[in-house]
Amino acid sequence: MLAVDTNVLVRLLARDDAKQAAAADAAIAKGAWVSQLVLAEAVWVLDAVYERTPRQLMAALDLLLAHETLVLQDADVVAAALAQFRAKPALGFSDCLVIEIARKAGHLPLATFDKALARVAGAQRL
Repeated sequence: MLAVDTNVLVRLLARDDAKQAAAADAAIAKGAWVSQLVLAEAVWVLDAVYERTPRQLMAALDLLLAHETLVLQDADVVAAALAQFRAKPALGFSDCLVIEIARKAGHLPLATFDKALARVAGAQRL
């Protein structure tokens, strides 16, 4: 199965370049895999560069989780991170993803200096 890079995923979501969006659509038509790293980078780009709101980021993640031809790495972890992000959008999706990856791997607590992240179950402030 084809794996996609961050820029392909951003084109699929942002739709800001018609030629690249069409190429991305064609590339994933038969199925494509999205790593957690690519997903986190894409969400960061949508937030930092495209200035999407947390609600818009959540909608994009919902779209990706339900997409008929995209397979997200550990979709259960992504869904749990999205639930955490919905509950605490100020954390940012990447922090939510980090803790959910650690949780699934059985490596808690997650040590952090981040005060907000430390309040999430499974995290521990240093």
